[in-house]
Amino acid sequence: MSYQPIESYGVIGDLHTVALVGKDGSIDWCCLPHFDSPSVFAAILDDKKGGFFRIWSLHEAEHKQMYLPDSNVLVTRFLSADGVGEVVDFMPVQESGKKKVHQIVRVVRAVRGAVRFRLECRPAFDFARQPHEVVLAGRGAVFETPGMKISLVSRFPLCRVGDGVATEFLLHPGETSTFLLRQLEDGQDGDLLEARLIGTDLLTQTVSFWRQWLRRCNYTGRWREIVYRSALLLKLLTFAPTGAIVAAPTTSLPEEIGGVRNWDYRFTWIRDAAFTLYALLRLGLTHEAEQFMAWLEQRAIEGGRGAPLQVMYRIDGNPELPEQVLDHLDGYCGSRPVRIGNGASAQLQLDIYGELMDSIYMYDKHAVPIAYDFWTHLRRMLDWVADNWMQPDDGIWEVRGGRQQFVYSKVQCWVALDRAIRLAQKRSLPLDRHRLIAERDRIYETIMREGWDGARRTFVQHFGTDAVDAANLIMPLVFFISPTDPRMLGTLERTVAELVSDSLVYRYEIGKGAGDGLTGQEGTFNMCTFWLVEALTRAGRLEEARFIFEKMLTYANHLGLYAEETGPCGQALGNFPQAFTHIGIISAAYNLDRKLGHGV
Repeated sequence: MSYQPIESYGVIGDLHTVALVGKDGSIDWCCLPHFDSPSVFAAILDDKKGGFFRIWSLHEAEHKQMYLPDSNVLVTRFLSADGVGEVVDFMPVQESGKKKVHQIVRVVRAVRGAVRFRLECRPAFDFARQPHEVVLAGRGAVFETPGMKISLVSRFPLCRVGDGVATEFLLHPGETSTFLLRQLEDGQDGDLLEARLIGTDLLTQTVSFWRQWLRRCNYTGRWREIVYRSALLLKLLTFAPTGAIVAAPTTSLPEEIGGVRNWDYRFTWIRDAAFTLYALLRLGLTHEAEQFMAWLEQRAIEGGRGAPLQVMYRIDGNPELPEQVLDHLDGYCGSRPVRIGNGASAQLQLDIYGELMDSIYMYDKHAVPIAYDFWTHLRRMLDWVADNWMQPDDGIWEVRGGRQQFVYSKVQCWVALDRAIRLAQKRSLPLDRHRLIAERDRIYETIMREGWDGARRTFVQHFGTDAVDAANLIMPLVFFISPTDPRMLGTLERTVAELVSDSLVYRYEIGKGAGDGLTGQEGTFNMCTFWLVEALTRAGRLEEARFIFEKMLTYANHLGLYAEETGPCGQALGNFPQAFTHIGIISAAYNLDRKLGHGV
């Protein structure tokens, strides 16, 4: 095997975990039973040792992929002069309360002509650190390692190939065969090798689940298809038992091919989840917001390491995310190190409180009024913000070059206090208003005095530098400043001049400002491009905003999915698919469509 481009993958999932399926029919990434569990297939991080599960046509064929409409059921097509074959991949979503069985269903079809396929399945448990046994039984196989047992159910006899299995089979026109890869979360055997294949019923149920869920979405504007796909993706990244939302389902996909900017995103960032909550509320999807609020309230009750909240948590709420380097894996296209866990969890990032309070304010307005007990926890958090907003922090970009007085962090501290004051006023909730209003105003004046470069007419990345930062594009989006204020317009122009390349936006200039403490470069940051679209929209520059938005849509992959970053040749970089980017799509599409009105 060899590495496929990051953008060549589709994603399927069951609201507990996901699998990445390449255009060549290979599942090259899957962690079981949960997003942040050890991997079972990780060929995307090491094409020799990582493990994969591939089904493909043996004819010389062109590869295509699509989702069944309004669903997360993926179809991989193999088109050749001899025949057309398809592999339909999905993970059934189980009803709550039932025994948790995580399975990947692969329905293989000969659509036109007789098509010969080959199947190869070679798991590599625990990021290829745990050996396993292979037992062939009937027309199936069992892969077993301490603590986990996985079965592959096949209608065709399998033969052992190394530490995996393989088979070749011929399907005649219209013929279908189903393969089930199954793992029982509770460790029981169950009927691992049952002969009755239930792929058709599971397919019908899974498509129905996704379509019924999407019917709750109330977006009817332009760009409906990409907004729907983004909503489906955000739901796919939600952990059903707790409502936690992962930033991305992968680890260590590089921000620079061959570089060291490789991080584990399989956790719940307070920031990302808050932005996700905001996006889902905009679409009328309130159930997910209610779930996440319950998860968040529990985090607020537990407290953190000297601060009310930690930057990120495991999906079950565990705050421990020790960062490890897996030296035995080569990394995607040789991009090392491969990391699991995330050391940034111990950082101080003051901005999370603003993003959180903004989403709570929206939740109270558009979903369910928050409960008094939750408000008491929030008041303690707000007191802490009022006492600590002047601390230097590590910032939204999680730099590892030392703490600074980041302007974006100060803006979000202002947002935290401002939304609390508004919410308390609206609901007549108890709050030390005089103190918080005074601190809110102090933050504002400090930003205007220390975060503004009068000579260059721009807000800067942090106090004492002249470097710009695309994160400051969010200022008018959170109503910190008017979008047509001369200071904001100057910041907009300076950002476009220094950080934008063919409509794509870099987060900051590497080597200037705070410095991130790392070597190498990175791609443009997709979320920042959508922030630029929104800033232009609010400034009334609608033609420019629409052009950049439409151009940005061309950087999606063939399924409408985005990674964290875009490289110089338009390639996807960073973990994939990325919630942050799809949040940006939804918000930019919503606000731009509203400003454009009913015109063309």
